[in-house]
Amino acid sequence: MAKKPFASSADLGEKKETLEVLADGVYALTAEGDPNVGAIEGEDFLVAIEARATPKAARDWLAMLREHTDKPVKYLVLTHYHAVRVLGASAFDAQNIITSDVTRTLIEERGMQDWASEFGRMPRLFREPEGIPGLTHPTITFNDRLTIPLGGDRGDLELRFCGRGHTAGDIIAWLPRQKILYTGDLVEAEAALYTGDASHFDWSSTTLDNLKALEAEQLVGGRGAVARGREAVDAAIEQTRGFLLDMIQIVSEVHGRKGSLKEAFEKTYAHLYPKFGQWPIFEHCLPFDVQRLWDELDGIDWGRIWTAERDQEVWDQLQD
Repeated sequence: MAKKPFASSADLGEKKETLEVLADGVYALTAEGDPNVGAIEGEDFLVAIEARATPKAARDWLAMLREHTDKPVKYLVLTHYHAVRVLGASAFDAQNIITSDVTRTLIEERGMQDWASEFGRMPRLFREPEGIPGLTHPTITFNDRLTIPLGGDRGDLELRFCGRGHTAGDIIAWLPRQKILYTGDLVEAEAALYTGDASHFDWSSTTLDNLKALEAEQLVGGRGAVARGREAVDAAIEQTRGFLLDMIQIVSEVHGRKGSLKEAFEKTYAHLYPKFGQWPIFEHCLPFDVQRLWDELDGIDWGRIWTAERDQEVWDQLQD
């Protein structure tokens, strides 16, 4: 059997990008399973949600957004530290870049390693990588909640830490007046989960419970289509939970009887593939997902740093 191409290195086909207007002054850009981004208009400013992988990729998004609004970007909100979400920040000329306190720590601790790791895994997302000026560092951070008044009759934008999940520092952006929720990679809509830096047990329980309790009517996940209507929103959240719980069940069983990591991967793959295998980045994610969950079961609470070398080592161990 031919060896599978490493992560998403062979995924070179361009995806169709679609700008969607979710409400007056509320936007999302989806891209057939590539990372989603968004923007929210204040009275005389913009809040951008996520930065994309490079300034060039960010400028492509901004060119589409500028067909709807010319307001300056006052705040750039980064839901977590992963390179494909943050390294395009310089294109926004934002007055402030906002993350959680924990995300700032993660950028300082492992930002350079994550940059090299993600560039190797997903090269297509890094349009003109030579334009990246360096790591993205926040200018504002918070622990639990930060409120941005949007002005006029637009209401507030609430940034919240709802619990550990995709990373230890994920935040969400919530518009309570419009009932629109941007979750970052805490929720995916018909896209596989990357959990290589996750807290699986928190994420699958209290964190998703906290998101569901908001009763959003539209949800922009990290990847996949916008979920519209309460039924679709709840389905996206429960799809995410189901992926996590299935992984936890299988990997825990193998770990508990002192089986091998490779056995855990193969059993998890066989179980998840019929439901999730055709969704974006499933093949890419699963080796790293199982390794991280195995680490948690070994008692490693703070995720180990992924380097380009460790990526390849785990891939080769589990895909041979």
